[in-house]
Amino acid sequence: MRIHINEDPGLRETEITISCNKISTEVEKLISMLRVLDLKLTGRKDDQTYILDASKVLYIDTVDKKTFFYTKKDIYETDLKLYELEEQLAALDFIRVNKSCILNFNQIISIKADIDGKLLVTMSNQEKLFVSRQYAPAIKKKLGVK
Repeated sequence: MRIHINEDPGLRETEITISCNKISTEVEKLISMLRVLDLKLTGRKDDQTYILDASKVLYIDTVDKKTFFYTKKDIYETDLKLYELEEQLAALDFIRVNKSCILNFNQIISIKADIDGKLLVTMSNQEKLFVSRQYAPAIKKKLGVK
């Protein structure tokens, strides 16, 4: 892959053009990573609403019918349902890992096989999450392993 950067002070916004002979897995991943840069989520903490970059969210979890964004340092509540966020983040590297959690695949630092076909995922903040047997094949497929 070659990368060309043209600096032009006359441009009002950054423009990215991808030239390829075929859309490959590598190109799709690149597109997903670029989309993450623009996607914002809103969450509440301490009676304030914050605008969050989706790329900074490690995972999203539902507890007692409430949905939360987890970043490296903070937890934010949102009114959106997990299935709504899953749809909104489908084009990005967020993946369902159990019935109440989706995680940012780019924030995973390690994956370990666990008992009964489950996986144990370590996130970039060292927090460990379980991937249920039902969702483990999707993670393995994303990694390119069987």
